[in-house]
Amino acid sequence: MNDATLVRKNLFRKKARAILLIISIFIAFLIHGALFAFNAGMSGGFGAVAADRLVTMNRASFTVPMPYAYWGRIQALDGVEAITPLNWVGGYYQEPMNQIQTFAADPESYFIVYPELTVPADQFADALSRRDCAIIGRSVANVQGWEVGQRIPLSSNIWQRDDGTSVWEIDICAIFDAALDNVPTNYALIQYDYFNESLAFGRDSIAWFSLLTGDPDRNDAVAAEIDALFANSPNETRTQTEAAFGESFMAMFGNIALILTLVVGAAFATILMIVGTTMVMAINERIKEVAVMKTLGFPAPRIFRMVLSESILLSLVGGLLGLLAATGLVTLVGAAIADYLPGVHMPLSVALTSLALMLGLGLITGLIPAVTAMRVKIVDALGKS
Repeated sequence: MNDATLVRKNLFRKKARAILLIISIFIAFLIHGALFAFNAGMSGGFGAVAADRLVTMNRASFTVPMPYAYWGRIQALDGVEAITPLNWVGGYYQEPMNQIQTFAADPESYFIVYPELTVPADQFADALSRRDCAIIGRSVANVQGWEVGQRIPLSSNIWQRDDGTSVWEIDICAIFDAALDNVPTNYALIQYDYFNESLAFGRDSIAWFSLLTGDPDRNDAVAAEIDALFANSPNETRTQTEAAFGESFMAMFGNIALILTLVVGAAFATILMIVGTTMVMAINERIKEVAVMKTLGFPAPRIFRMVLSESILLSLVGGLLGLLAATGLVTLVGAAIADYLPGVHMPLSVALTSLALMLGLGLITGLIPAVTAMRVKIVDALGKS
């Protein structure tokens, strides 16, 4: 009988206890893998942004608008190759629960600034020819069952028209796609002029501008020039990379990474105490067996390795099962929400981190029992009643 067999048999000598410990570790790594995978998926869209794309918004917040006149002044600056204005409409279709991410935009400049998006030429020409046209993302069209040529009422839960309603009648004139799978198409664009002309309040204002510099090395200089242009004005600006803008947008929902760390950390602390205490108890139950093994010629270092291996095996069995279950869960949910949040999957970095945590958990919980077993004195152990 080799050491591996002894380790396995010792681990499962009390099957109920071993299974309960494995389930505890399984749950901890299921939580860890699933939550951090979803967090990576929520942030993943900002990893696919263009390196030379900047966003200019009001220094206070992107919810505080800037004057329409800023568009032309920024466009005239050296280093600005293309610029497009955007307003958040906050749309929904028929029912407030049926949210449609909607932006009031200038379609012609929008698809220059976002070249990773594609629209059929004939549909795009039609969309530009009419003010009440909308260009819908493929994901939205798939979810809602919309097709080119449909006329739909799109409501806003933020803005109101000057006639007292909050509904804009629009024709779906085009559907856009993305060149890459991790570029979202889960939103709609309506004509800025059509949206702006009927507003009851906030006319001729822009929430933020997206612009291209053509060279990431010029980003800092262009950003500084834009912000200097409006310094000390009633509407000072803050210009940053699109990735930084995305992170600040996500920060509106709270520090997700911190919340996940606290949740998973609490779970791991609990598991650590449970497994560690149980391993110490298990070794104390086997003090006489350890003494017999030493009598038979097992050296102390070998006993140390066997006990530590037992703890690591326990952690790996529960952890790998939990990680496997998390991967399956993330894959299923990711496929179900692909039209809303593309790119949700189990990242390699999360899997590797989980593996490192499994090994760390096994080492930490097994170290004290292994040292205790290694230091057992034959005379004292066998002399106990």
